[in-house]
Amino acid sequence: MPGTTRHEFLFVSDSIREAIATEQPIVALETTLVTHGFPSHEGLDLALELEDIVRAEGAAPATIGVLDGHLIVGLTPDQVNRLALSSSVVKLNPANLAAGIASGQPGSATVAATMLAANLAGIQVLATGGIGGVHRDAQSSGDISADLTALSRLPVAVVCSGAKAILDLPKTLEALETAGVPVYGNRTERFPAFYRRDSGLLLDRGFESVEALSSAIRTHFALSPGTGIVIANPISAKYEMQEGVYEKALEQLLQEADREKMRGREVTPFLLARLRELTNHESSFSNKHLLKANAYFAAQLACALLQK
Repeated sequence: MPGTTRHEFLFVSDSIREAIATEQPIVALETTLVTHGFPSHEGLDLALELEDIVRAEGAAPATIGVLDGHLIVGLTPDQVNRLALSSSVVKLNPANLAAGIASGQPGSATVAATMLAANLAGIQVLATGGIGGVHRDAQSSGDISADLTALSRLPVAVVCSGAKAILDLPKTLEALETAGVPVYGNRTERFPAFYRRDSGLLLDRGFESVEALSSAIRTHFALSPGTGIVIANPISAKYEMQEGVYEKALEQLLQEADREKMRGREVTPFLLARLRELTNHESSFSNKHLLKANAYFAAQLACALLQK
C-alpha cells in the first residue's frame, strides 16, 4: 500500500508523511467522536471542521482510524465519511486494535488507540474532548479507561477539557500522578470537569502562555520518562453547561447506568447519548465548542513545540 511505513499495517498519508519529513507541526485527531460521540452526520461535519481549525492555525491535522486492514494516520474526507456512514464500526482501544485491523472491519480510534498510532508515526500532540479515567464504581467493577495506561506509556501531549464528566475525577488524577503523568493547565490551576470549567481539583501546574507550556513539555520529553502529558484546556465560560442542568442530568445518568449494569466500552456512548436527551442537547452544544477550542489550542501548541 503506497505510503505504508516500517509497520506493514500502519499507513501514513502522503500529506502527513511530508509534514513529518519537513518538521511541520501536526495534531492527531481521534475518530470515536465521529462514530460514537455524535449522530453520524454531526460527527462527520465536526471532524472536518476540527481539521480546518488545525490547518488555520498552521498545523497539519492527522485524523486517525482503521479501514481496509490498516491503521491510517491522516484519513481523507472520503475515508472519514466511510467511517461515519458505516453501520459496523468497532470502537478500538489498544486491547482490541490488532484484532480490529486484522478483521478488515472499519474501526474508530479512541484516545488510547490514537495515542498509539500518533507515537508510531512520530506525532507529539493530540486533541480530544475529554480523556477516559477511573469510573465511579471502579472499586467493584474494575472499570478504568485504557487512556490512563496509554498516557503512562506513550510520550504524547493530549489536549483535553479534563476527563469525561461521568468519571471519578479525584481518583483519575491520583492514577495519573501514580503513573508519573503530568497534568498541566492552559491558563488554569484547576482540573476542568469537561462540560464545566472547574472541578475544584488542583493541577500539577498551570501556565499562562503557550510558550512556557511548550518549554515544560519539551523538558518532560527530553527527560525520557516514557509517559504522556495531559494538557487541561477548560471550556469557555460562555459555552459551559449550566450547573443545575449538569448536576441533575449526571445524577440520573449514573443511576441509569447502575440499573442497566453498563460496563466496558459501551458505557461512554450510552451515557453521552442519554445526556443529550436529558439536557435537551445542551451537552452536545458544550461538547462541540470544547472540541473546537481544544483543536485550536493543540495546533498552537504543536507550532510552539517546534520553536526552540
